[in-house]
Amino acid sequence: MSVATLVEPTSGPLAAEHHRELALANERAKKIRKAAGVAAFNGWMTGIFALTSAPFAPFSIAGFMVTVGLSIVAYNEFRGRKGLLRFDVSAPRLLGWNQVGFLAMIIVYCLWMIFAGLTGDGPFAAELEANPELGQVLDGVDGLDYIYKLIVLAVYGTVAVLSAIFQGWNAYYYFSRRKHVEDYVSETPDWVIDVQRATTAT
Repeated sequence: MSVATLVEPTSGPLAAEHHRELALANERAKKIRKAAGVAAFNGWMTGIFALTSAPFAPFSIAGFMVTVGLSIVAYNEFRGRKGLLRFDVSAPRLLGWNQVGFLAMIIVYCLWMIFAGLTGDGPFAAELEANPELGQVLDGVDGLDYIYKLIVLAVYGTVAVLSAIFQGWNAYYYFSRRKHVEDYVSETPDWVIDVQRATTAT
């Protein structure tokens, strides 16, 4: 009497060893995917700022330049994110320099606003010029202008400092991811990278 032998069906075209290779590769890729998540967050936030500044773009050169600059930064963040998910070793450098450029744009804008605020007549002087009768009511216009200039200096100075910290950290973080991508590419079989590139949603 013959005894039937049950053979466990295979669950797919990959053997158990292949699944182990993929699992190990996924573990090594965690830091790279985390950086891609940071790039996605930065891209969406910068894109939102670009949209909110767009209505002011037609009315001033500064507004137009800010909108264009923010749009370019957002585009590069999403472009770098896609590169990270494809394990492109040039993606961290793109993202790092993108943040450096973003920081430069913010610093230039803040310096320009500080210069305009400190050298201009200020809103109170302009209001007095349009309505001279207010000069008798507002006896301390010079003091108000001084306070206004201090506020301008404090606000844009704070923005510049905080941007130097935040964008500076982002740039350093992105640049430091290059080694992780290079190590991943060198330590991971080509077929695993091909599979991950084909199955990763970008």
